[in-house]
Amino acid sequence: MAIEKGIRFSVDHDDAFPQGLVMVGEVSPDNEYQSREERAQGRPTRQRVDEVTGKRQWKFMATDPGETKAKRASFEITLLADVQPVPTTAEVMPGMRPVELDGLTAEPRVTGQGEYKYLSYVFRATGFKAVGSGTGSTSGGKAARSTAGESSAKAA
Repeated sequence: MAIEKGIRFSVDHDDAFPQGLVMVGEVSPDNEYQSREERAQGRPTRQRVDEVTGKRQWKFMATDPGETKAKRASFEITLLADVQPVPTTAEVMPGMRPVELDGLTAEPRVTGQGEYKYLSYVFRATGFKAVGSGTGSTSGGKAARSTAGESSAKAA
């Protein structure tokens, strides 16, 4: 039996990000592309809607401190919710806060060009939960990820 393209696997936050996850900046709407002509005509900007859940898409930039490759350490996370999710933690530095994701899914995706392709993931979540609320957030027995996460690579 084959697994269809676009399948999303549920994953625990601590399994995906064993050393945690840092949110950089703020949560913002994930808007559809709008051409120069559409903007000139005054057409309103439309927020993307997830085709699987029907929820509106929000996004934020995240950094995985456990990633060893600098180019793969930062990526976008897509949040699926009717209203804008609000982080449950305070900033530790201006614009940076540790976060834990609730309802996390990972969708495998091949990224890169030519002979430099690698496996990455599109991460989606339903919102935030209190940091440290996971059952295994400090356990050393978690399997380490072998590839970096990427979220919501835009289809051209």
